[in-house]
Amino acid sequence: MDKLCCFQSSYSQLVGGHSSSSSGKGKNNEGLIKYGFSLIKGKANHPMEDYHVSKFAQIQGKELGLFAIYDGHLGDRVPAYLQKHLLSNILKEEEFWVDPNSSISKAYERTDEAILSHSSDLGRGGSTAVTAILINGRRLLVANVGDSRAVLSRRGQAIQLTTDHEPNTERGSIENKGGFVSNMPGDVPRVNGQLAVSRAFGDKSLKSHLRSDPDVQITDIDTDTDLLILASDGLWKVIANQEAVDIARRIRDPQKAAKQLTAEALKRESKDDISCVVVRFRT
Repeated sequence: MDKLCCFQSSYSQLVGGHSSSSSGKGKNNEGLIKYGFSLIKGKANHPMEDYHVSKFAQIQGKELGLFAIYDGHLGDRVPAYLQKHLLSNILKEEEFWVDPNSSISKAYERTDEAILSHSSDLGRGGSTAVTAILINGRRLLVANVGDSRAVLSRRGQAIQLTTDHEPNTERGSIENKGGFVSNMPGDVPRVNGQLAVSRAFGDKSLKSHLRSDPDVQITDIDTDTDLLILASDGLWKVIANQEAVDIARRIRDPQKAAKQLTAEALKRESKDDISCVVVRFRT
């Protein structure tokens, strides 16, 4: 119980934030790993619906880098809830240190169950998520639900760590649950004509046809690893993985790199909210 108490007090400092336009940066204790973030509100006529986390923390004798992008839809309550709870829920799983893959999956599912049980407070909306947990600068645990994406750079080569959960690619799962995928001319494929992702947190009215289990990828950070980029689809809709890596690698300051990426996505007329976290492993 004491451990949980201490953990919760340390985690209270981990949440990020959002505004119509915000950015920031930080680094690990040794100053060898640096991060920066940038969030820009899209042109849609609703409040900003993207949230992020970017922070280093000491937990159970280990240095953890905690990074996330949460891209909400139909309101900002679900991504705000995820910002406060998802990473905390992952780290509270009893088996996290010995079986992180299973623990991350369980935490994602349990967090979604909590969101659905509080739908009267959190509303009918939902959110995608991409989370990255860096352990002692050497091991990277990445998970996602939806189409927010994580891309790693090794010697300048872009490696997509996440899977975009799109209705067309998961049509079988949706139809097996009694749903359908619409393909209206001029529009993206949508679950039941509504949602453009096949996995999401929340979305209670569609949940019987959606999934919330994440894809999890665990990788080692070696001397060839340059960068990690997390971003919402507002960036990936208009900037390819390799191009994002090329832009970020040219800029030593990860905050400036993140701002450059979001500015470039805006310049290319991405209509969605645009959020980006850049982690630089080598100075």
